[in-house]
Amino acid sequence: MSNKGKACESVRVVVRCRPPSNKEATADKGSSILEVDAELGRICVRNPSALPGEPAKEFTFHSVFGWGSTQCEVYDDAVRPLVDSVLLGFNGTVFAYGQTGTGKTWTMRGVPADTEKRGVIPNAFHHIFAHISRSRGQKYLVRSSYLEIYQEEIRDLGRKLELKESPEEGVYVKDLSWVVTKDPAEMHHLLTLGDRCRSVGSTDANRRSSELNVLCFNVKIKILGPGGKQHFFKCAFN
Repeated sequence: MSNKGKACESVRVVVRCRPPSNKEATADKGSSILEVDAELGRICVRNPSALPGEPAKEFTFHSVFGWGSTQCEVYDDAVRPLVDSVLLGFNGTVFAYGQTGTGKTWTMRGVPADTEKRGVIPNAFHHIFAHISRSRGQKYLVRSSYLEIYQEEIRDLGRKLELKESPEEGVYVKDLSWVVTKDPAEMHHLLTLGDRCRSVGSTDANRRSSELNVLCFNVKIKILGPGGKQHFFKCAFN
């Protein structure tokens, strides 16, 4: 969903640039090859080995964030509208993609106990239950699950599962465990339990990394409205 309120969009692409590493800063790379224009949603990348006069490559996205952006700014612009739409009855997914060391874990997790530093997932937990606490005349049931895809296998806290398809649900994971969660703390507890069971490998850039798998935290919400009418919708964080 567009954060500018102009129209609904199927997919929004948002880019967040991390600060230069110590090695990059020492080599004076980060600022010399990358230019971020948040107002225009544009990133310019310069080739440090380019011939004189070679232009920079420009890329335009729905939103871009420089390395000075805060967790709250990223959530409010890129994720809050999507979670709001989920709470109105639409399904939604937040998918973080990037190489090892680009800041995916920081953006998605951050420091859950710190309001200023918590990432997309814990912010969404608080967002969902803040909405529920303000709602009147409706009852909510929130269930959560945590799965990983590792070496083409789907696992639920270490247990192998199968991918199925049905006319009612479309593609779904058979026998995936769903846990009733009553507040953000219970959702975070499930996330912590799942982290203990996930597969960890190594890459050239990170000796302890989960880059070889896909982690997906799912939230399923059921609303019982006036007259007993039920609504179901899902939100996924990858």
